[in-house]
Amino acid sequence: MKHLVFLLLPLFTLSEVVDDFSKCNQFFFNFKPPIFTPANGNKVQHICQCLWNDKKEPIFLYATLYSTTWKIPVYSAYVFGSPNIGRCDAWYIEPQLDGKTKPNCMQPKGYVRTIGTNQALKSDYEDSGFDKGHLYPVLHTNNHLSMLATSTLTNAAPQDPDFNQGSWLQHERAVIKDLQSCDKAYVVTGVVPDLDHEKIYDKITVSKYYWRATYCQKGNQLDVLKGYYGPDNNGKVQQITIEELEEWLKKLKEPITIKIFPTRKRQRE
Repeated sequence: MKHLVFLLLPLFTLSEVVDDFSKCNQFFFNFKPPIFTPANGNKVQHICQCLWNDKKEPIFLYATLYSTTWKIPVYSAYVFGSPNIGRCDAWYIEPQLDGKTKPNCMQPKGYVRTIGTNQALKSDYEDSGFDKGHLYPVLHTNNHLSMLATSTLTNAAPQDPDFNQGSWLQHERAVIKDLQSCDKAYVVTGVVPDLDHEKIYDKITVSKYYWRATYCQKGNQLDVLKGYYGPDNNGKVQQITIEELEEWLKKLKEPITIKIFPTRKRQRE
């Protein structure tokens, strides 16, 4: 797979809360984001996750649709990269989710009293019994900037530690092997909220399921699409077609109506 290489210049981190994904639509197949229909009063925000270099030029790295109702992301979309170069868990929050006039740079903590009204903070996970589960995982990044940008709380949801460090981690590693031979691969990873579970500190919605959709392009061959979700009844990750994934999401107790790759035409799943 061909990859872009970024120079490691002095950087300021930021995520831009926007009205749509037009500034970062390169992370979606055919530049078209999933068609998502919010339900039950769920309020969402579009976030173009990016970094600024020392010239104050934005480098967009992925996109996130964030639920300020659930205080967790609905999905993150990215272009797959491998191999990963390491990990640094310096967790950030997004001030603009709690006020458009606030700084648009990711901040290391919610030091302002009003920060945290519409989003999770690092302190919300302390002694919760849940991991901060990445949607765009560090393992699927191939440069320093993308790696750093994944560790924002707008890209994470409360995840069962056994599943996060077990079946889901094995799945993320299997996806690497599956997509490494693609010329380009688009990935959308999302969560399903567990509305029957008591919220963490009466604030953060726990994720019941994680799901992932991959779109592999390889030369003149047919595009290859695959869907995944977990945990199943045995705690495993199941592989299904994109159509099956969309139908499964629609039939849940908290229905998620989404067309993940709305412009897909031909496929081999």
